[in-house]
Amino acid sequence: MASSSSSSSAETNLATAKTILSTAASVAATAMLVRSIVQDFMPHEFQDLIFSGVRNFFNRFSTQMTMVIDEFDGLVNNQIYEAAELYLGGKVSNSTQRLKVSKPEKEKSFTIAMERDETISDVFDGVKFTWVLVCRQVESKSFYNPRDLNSTLRSEVRSFELAFHKKHLDLVLKSYLPHILRESKLAQQDKKTLKIFTVDYENLYGNLADAWIPTNLDHPSTFETLALDSEIKNFILEDLERFVRRKDYYRKVGKAWKRGYLLYGPPGTGKSSLIAAMANYLNFDVYDLELTELRANSELRKLLIAMANRSILVVEDIDCTVDFEDRNKAAESSSDSSSSNEKQVTLSGLLNFIDGLWSSCGDERIIIFTTNHKERLDPALLRPGRMDVHVHMSYCTPCGFRLLATNYLGIKDHELFAEIEQQIKSTEVTPAEVAEELIKSDDPEAALRGLIEFLKVKKKENEEAKAKKEKEAAGANKGNKKDAEAKLGAEQVKSLTVDKEAEVAEELIKSDHLEVALQGIVDLLKVRKKENVEAKTKKEKERAEVGLGDEKEIEAEPEAKEVESIAVDQLVES
Repeated sequence: MASSSSSSSAETNLATAKTILSTAASVAATAMLVRSIVQDFMPHEFQDLIFSGVRNFFNRFSTQMTMVIDEFDGLVNNQIYEAAELYLGGKVSNSTQRLKVSKPEKEKSFTIAMERDETISDVFDGVKFTWVLVCRQVESKSFYNPRDLNSTLRSEVRSFELAFHKKHLDLVLKSYLPHILRESKLAQQDKKTLKIFTVDYENLYGNLADAWIPTNLDHPSTFETLALDSEIKNFILEDLERFVRRKDYYRKVGKAWKRGYLLYGPPGTGKSSLIAAMANYLNFDVYDLELTELRANSELRKLLIAMANRSILVVEDIDCTVDFEDRNKAAESSSDSSSSNEKQVTLSGLLNFIDGLWSSCGDERIIIFTTNHKERLDPALLRPGRMDVHVHMSYCTPCGFRLLATNYLGIKDHELFAEIEQQIKSTEVTPAEVAEELIKSDDPEAALRGLIEFLKVKKKENEEAKAKKEKEAAGANKGNKKDAEAKLGAEQVKSLTVDKEAEVAEELIKSDHLEVALQGIVDLLKVRKKENVEAKTKKEKERAEVGLGDEKEIEAEPEAKEVESIAVDQLVES
């Protein structure tokens, strides 16, 4: 009886299993048939509607939430997508099945990214997150939305799907995504290859992303190799460090997060090398702008918008690139001939670019102007807030020579150093000229003796040039000299009156410590007072030499002194 009962039970279980398997096979076959019919005979839009409806139905009973991050946000790139792509490339594990690896020809490192439909898990603050790269194929001739690059400009639309428990939504929005943005920024900065950009004038009115043409910047200049006095180098390094860490401070005081540097001095004193050293130190890309090729201020604005953050904009030889129109004569110039009315970048347009509303269209930017003749520049271009730091690139000094000797000859001392340093003190010679002499021989002794002979010849040439210049100056028209002197004096008084607040603000921003900042203002006032006294003495001496005796000029002099005195008093009160 027991055996017959057990065999009957087994037969019943077997029949039940067959029924279940038969039913499952029937359901699977039906599902496959329905899916095949839907895919073959229904439009893609209707398919998406049906499948999304099925997913939504089952998702109602799920505790999981899925966040979709598209590659594009309308016409612009989605910053979160780019950050996630870079961040997840560093989360590869042994469980990862497929990867994308690439290396552009001029880049230094490999780029690792997720492959389509691949899944990567990440843990943040004890919570597990699942990422999936989803790629959809689209028809290139179907609907196209010109305001959305996710439509059908490409044959494939990519997006990330981030899955997590619903209760962690606040954690994702307030902590996890900001964490990804920060980490990706650091990773991008670490593996970044420095580039120098030039303007592509043919595509200036096309896509803004194509306005600049990049080329790898592999300049070897560093602050260690610059032939600059240690005080100047340390000042620039401290100023750069203070600038990059004060994002919140600039916002608090209501200033755009930018910094202006004016590098001035004779040719060959290392202005371009200093720019390259700053770019290498900060790991900032360089944008080289040639103003003479621009036809209007609007083009200048386009280029500003197209620049990336954490970059250096360079305008070399600013005094030679554009003949800026006088702002006070704008009305007169508008009635001139058609040749003078040609569109060009104006001084007001450039000022608005570096210190106006458009200067805030970007963060962490450094603007550098170079010139061989600082005195030719409009004072409005030089004031703090525009060119915050003025760096005089002087002729070679004994300190600069020793550094060059170390770099080029590999020596730190030599018996000929004393003689060379003595000659350098009395001779105007650029670091580039000294470097050229040192590079002529691998033998330190021969190179140094060649430099000594060169310095002797250079000193003689400088003395002859100076004598010739003095002779030409003595024969110049005294009337022209008088007019130029009066104009320069008026500009100095105007600059002192207008720029006092900017100078005080620049001193305050130089330090986080109140006592140090106030002491800087005191030192500034002392320097300004000393400069005024020296300028007054120089002016009186020149007047005495020229022999100016016009009563009208003598009467006008007290008025100018009074204006200058009032300006100084106002600066002290501020």
